[in-house]
Amino acid sequence: MRAVLAFTVIVLAGCTAANDAADALARNQAKTVVNEVMQARFPGLNIAPITDCVIDAASAGEILGLARASVTEITTETAETVIEISTRQEAVQCYAENGLTLLGG
Repeated sequence: MRAVLAFTVIVLAGCTAANDAADALARNQAKTVVNEVMQARFPGLNIAPITDCVIDAASAGEILGLARASVTEITTETAETVIEISTRQEAVQCYAENGLTLLGG
């Protein structure tokens, strides 16, 4: 019984590590899309910290959709998704907590 339990713990730990790696990869790919969309709207601004807030406010499905756009193409719909996420309460609160603004913060 102990061997089965130990095996189960090892398998679950492996699954968690694989899921964490997949999540990190998807988030990084999604960040490239958010960076591109935000840079096009706000040229010259350091939008990397803003991108982090947008990614944190996005759902898992939205992150996957944005990550997919990084290997296909950024469409008008993709850009609209980024802008919609960027105006959510969670994103706006993140900007405020980090002293960020789209006007040069």
